[in-house]
Amino acid sequence: MSSREVDYFQCEELLSVEERAVRDRVRRWVESRYLPRAADCFEQGVFPVDLVPEMADLGLLGMKLHGYGGGGLNSVAYGLANQEVERGDSGLRSFISVMNALVIYPIEVFGSAEQRERWLPALVKGEAIGCFGMTEPLAGSDPQSMRTTAVRDGGDYVLNGRKMWITNGELAHVAVVWAQTGEGIRGFLVEKGAPGFSAHPIRRKFSLRASVTSALVLDGVRVPEASLLPGTTGLKSALMCLNEARYGIAWGAVGAAMACYEAALDHATTRIQFGAPIGATQLIQSKLVKMLTEITKAQLLCIRLGRLKDEGKARPPHVSMAKMNNSSEALKIARTARDILGASGITLGHCVIRHMLNLETVNTYEGTQDIHTLAIGRDITGLSAFSCQ
Repeated sequence: MSSREVDYFQCEELLSVEERAVRDRVRRWVESRYLPRAADCFEQGVFPVDLVPEMADLGLLGMKLHGYGGGGLNSVAYGLANQEVERGDSGLRSFISVMNALVIYPIEVFGSAEQRERWLPALVKGEAIGCFGMTEPLAGSDPQSMRTTAVRDGGDYVLNGRKMWITNGELAHVAVVWAQTGEGIRGFLVEKGAPGFSAHPIRRKFSLRASVTSALVLDGVRVPEASLLPGTTGLKSALMCLNEARYGIAWGAVGAAMACYEAALDHATTRIQFGAPIGATQLIQSKLVKMLTEITKAQLLCIRLGRLKDEGKARPPHVSMAKMNNSSEALKIARTARDILGASGITLGHCVIRHMLNLETVNTYEGTQDIHTLAIGRDITGLSAFSCQ
């Protein structure tokens, strides 16, 4: 069954010709270039860095960027690309998300003219790779409590701190690092090789294995004032970047759910037990119907959110709802698919266990289900439940 057929409410008709073309182009590349090696990348814990030039040629880097070689796509086309990349693997989509939403976006929006000219063309071409340093060992859901500091010293800043769970950390030529300053939280561009700056692998992962995940160490890292992203004005600037990333995640989770549903449906219609396909039983049909229903709801949520973004009407709680719902439901779908596949579901001969393990991370990073629930709750009641005081 093709992904095109996972479209019970004819969402295809809601897409423009260009949006469909972007989706189909990315789908063909994922199926021909990544899926044949996806299981090996996951099993070996290797990110396919050799495919970065192909991703750049395909236009996957700087998809929404206007100028500097970017694609200038609208939000729905960008979302569909994320959907198709994550139908391959969440680790691959994480790379795409970081490059687009957490590196290119902040340099475009908050960077100086010199910073944009230096980094954006190289990032779009895949000649440079970036990472986003915000999460810390003691500051995850509460980024305001980050301990990394940037202290003025003459015409420089001196950075000290630790960052954790950083996608692309060891690959990155430049890190967008967030730190406490006398003016609040600001963003800095820290280049690979800067004295005192190092990236270290986080090993023994059972999720996002085909993704580079690192810890960053900043030990007296001295950067010139020109490394400061001048447009950053507090935590709000960092959260704007995360909002962009969460939007892509909401679409990506749909792709992972589609892949798991397809695998489950194929198994249910071909696996014969007690003289009939297991898909002929009420129990299995009930599970498949629930899976498809949640995928359909997620598709419609994403498309509407994309249109709102392009109309300038989307608000952060809208993105929170899509990220919260789609990643959570995708994980449930993956677990149900694993159950339908039985013992076969735990092997890398099928995509399901890989997606299921990856989605454990997708459901957690960029805001857990609980955190997004509280963000939406605050929006609809006007009352904050984040503080326990």
